Amino acid sequence: MFWSVTVVFPLPLVLTYDSVATEPEQLRFYIFLGLVAYSWWLLAIALSVRPPWLDRLVGLKSIYGLHGMLGVLAICAAYLHSENSYSPSQLARDLGDWSFYGALTVLSYSVFFMSGWLTDRSRLLLSVKRMLEKVFRHQLSVWIHRLNLLIVAMIWLHTHLLLRVNQHLSLMVLFDLYTVVVLGVHVWKKWIAPDTYLTGTVIGNEARGESTRKVSVALNGTAAKLRPGDSLFLRFEGTSAVSKEWHPFSVTDDSQETLTFTISQHGDFTRRLGRVDPGALVRLEGPFGRFESIVEGRDPDAPLVLLGMGAGVAPLLSLTAAHHATRDIHLLWAVRKPQDAYYLEELEKYRAASEGRLQVTTSVGRFRRDALAGVLTAEEVEKGEFFIVGPNPAVIASRRMLRRIGVGVRRIHDERLTM
Repeated sequence: MFWSVTVVFPLPLVLTYDSVATEPEQLRFYIFLGLVAYSWWLLAIALSVRPPWLDRLVGLKSIYGLHGMLGVLAICAAYLHSENSYSPSQLARDLGDWSFYGALTVLSYSVFFMSGWLTDRSRLLLSVKRMLEKVFRHQLSVWIHRLNLLIVAMIWLHTHLLLRVNQHLSLMVLFDLYTVVVLGVHVWKKWIAPDTYLTGTVIGNEARGESTRKVSVALNGTAAKLRPGDSLFLRFEGTSAVSKEWHPFSVTDDSQETLTFTISQHGDFTRRLGRVDPGALVRLEGPFGRFESIVEGRDPDAPLVLLGMGAGVAPLLSLTAAHHATRDIHLLWAVRKPQDAYYLEELEKYRAASEGRLQVTTSVGRFRRDALAGVLTAEEVEKGEFFIVGPNPAVIASRRMLRRIGVGVRRIHDERLTM
């Protein structure tokens, strides 16, 4: 149902043009494609603001997935439009060509550097990406991705220069309304709304293992909407240690006043987190996440199987904290080295208070198929709800492995924040 928005969103523009157009049917079809491509670019921009209410319905993974796919679909529709239609205006033709090739370039860059479609499924491509990210850092990638706004502006002007389109007042009013509303929402969300977000102060920043940090933030208020398993986008302000881009991190516990984040240091941003001193101001967007909604909506007697890899255990710890006294939980935690299992004391407290409901299994190295089949009970495989968090390639591999040992695909949940 969520993906049906790709059909519904362009319909008013297409139907309005169809009601007033006098061009031959074949040419009219290719103009339809141009309007559809533009609508899809606008819809992708609208989804990029990640509305929290939509996240609670479908999840960020689905939002980002549709965001990326709309870029691909728009390029295909725009190509057919440009190859099969014409304009007497040289400026209109140039703007159309520049916007098409610009969009194709940004899409190709984003697929490789900001999406997991390719790199999450190929070790070679992932290695190449990590090597290139020494130059093409995340902050640069974000600004290259924002060139889509300039591309939309060029397409808007291109359309206004087309006589066969701009002569229809009703169409142009609707066309401009689409543009103004979407860009207005984007400007409000990115530059105005952050002033209304939760704020807090870093009160702790300690190393956990060789490449992980535990960052504690005391809020200037209460995160009343925060639920177990949720994540928030953080922006550190008043410090030059890290850039001021937003980055998503999962909450480790179930407190709503002081939030802790367990962060793996593998990117150019996270590797600098150790330089953030206590006292730094933090702005928080969110919360986001559907894990708790899934738990509440499934069989209360079904065991919860939580599979965390490295720092991916963070949101699973908050689920454990919330449900260890009322649900049967099996937490499986894969770490690189024994000293990386830095939450065993907390887990032991939960286990002691669970009256036998909580079981914890750790593994040095990723769980393999035989080992996983050996530690899971028949009831867990047959009825359990599985939640996986970790690096995207590992999550994909774990989903595949669970399906092979008999876990139904509808009982496997994860929240990969990738387009």
